Amino acid sequence: MPDYIVEPMPKQIEASVRDRLMQVETATVGHSRHWGFMDRGIQPLLKRRRIAGTAVTLAIPGPDSTLLHHTLGLLRPGDILVVDRLGDDRHACWGGGVTIAAKAAGALGGVVDGPCTDLTEIEDSDLPMWCRGMSPITTRLYNLGGTLNVPVSCGGVTVKPGDAILADESGVLVLGAEEADAVAIAAIARQERGEQNQDRVRAGEKLGDISGATKMVLDALAAVKA
Repeated sequence: MPDYIVEPMPKQIEASVRDRLMQVETATVGHSRHWGFMDRGIQPLLKRRRIAGTAVTLAIPGPDSTLLHHTLGLLRPGDILVVDRLGDDRHACWGGGVTIAAKAAGALGGVVDGPCTDLTEIEDSDLPMWCRGMSPITTRLYNLGGTLNVPVSCGGVTVKPGDAILADESGVLVLGAEEADAVAIAAIARQERGEQNQDRVRAGEKLGDISGATKMVLDALAAVKA
């Protein structure tokens, strides 16, 4: 018999938190932390897209997508499906049909630690997807088992059901639901400071003077001469 573990759908992050995350660039958070970011090999298929929502976590073995098809009927508006492929990089579990079903359920997008297929259909559906490129070899309904809404590994990061996902053209960030709002508020403030600094550079100031880098270099040079 196939081995399945299926847990209840997670509590979704608050709409206000999701709205704040939607104002944040993943690279802004990358200025202050080095963890929670998926491997950069997981790239967006659609350009200039940003999504923020609740992680629904799925793990399915290489050639099989049975549990994925079942999960599509459980997705809710505001969910982001995160798929652990358990090391498989050959079979595409996500294509045009899965994309249409996920979008019909109200899902915001998907993140797959492996390849996808049917790029044109994904583009036409306008559903943001992050994955490890494309493959023409697809999964089948082999009923091999899998897990739903238990912690998974995606892009080298542990993702728990109910975590906050922020994904954009730079990559995918995983945040605990309890910290997401504080991270978003701090990032928005950093972005505002960055915009102010850009205005100062446009007005003629030097970036090294603003950031303090020039002082660091000059102080180091002076110390050597001393």
